[in-house]
Amino acid sequence: MTKDGVRIDAAHTPSRGEPDLGIVLAHGFTGSWREATTRRIAHVLSGFGGVVAFDFRGHGRSGGLSTVGDEEVLDLDAAVRHARSVGYTHVATVGFSMGAAIAVRHAALHRGTDAVVAVSGPARWYYRGTRPMRQVHWAIERASGRLVARVAKRTRIKVGQWDPVPLAPHEAAGLISPTPLLVVHGDADRFFPLEHAHQIFDAAREPKELWIEEGYGHAESAATPDLIRRIGRWIAGAPWDSGEDASPASAHSAT
Repeated sequence: MTKDGVRIDAAHTPSRGEPDLGIVLAHGFTGSWREATTRRIAHVLSGFGGVVAFDFRGHGRSGGLSTVGDEEVLDLDAAVRHARSVGYTHVATVGFSMGAAIAVRHAALHRGTDAVVAVSGPARWYYRGTRPMRQVHWAIERASGRLVARVAKRTRIKVGQWDPVPLAPHEAAGLISPTPLLVVHGDADRFFPLEHAHQIFDAAREPKELWIEEGYGHAESAATPDLIRRIGRWIAGAPWDSGEDASPASAHSAT
């Protein structure tokens, strides 16, 4: 249950790796922890720590209505608190697409995490520069689009505009330090071009790291087991001492 009273559907996969490490997995818009792609990611990450996967409000079996990145920080906060309550002393968040934006905002506004991974995330709101994102805005802003999202994707979207507009991910990124931040983005992402990853990374302070993945598309559906394993290794090796011994910031391409 979130602090504003929304029931959140979630699942816990016990750790096959570090017993004190919990990983909270945040899906993208119209996604669900019950989807096969997300379950595979949870399985791979469970080799490094216990995984709490959940559905954001308005998605799947969770209650409420989707606000597409605003009030969802409360959902992620509830999942992080749950991970703490079952005994994980170190908790990292891994977000994909919308979930990446929420993970960055959560780390800035609510704290409570020891590392953040933002995969395929937007740097700013209202981006319409690609055809897939124009389709997303149609689903959010038009009654016909919301109906399609509800029927086809079990995603129930709140009607109306943000008021106030929430802190943009690139603005939030500068407030995360000393929590370590990993930004992962594909050079074949059809939703958000690489400028979004660079804008988040450039705004963040150390400790931070940027991976530009060759041939990688967008979010969960394009994530390979190898990429998820590398993310798991990064989380397991993250500096839990508030970043004092963190390596210098780096930006590189990974294949």
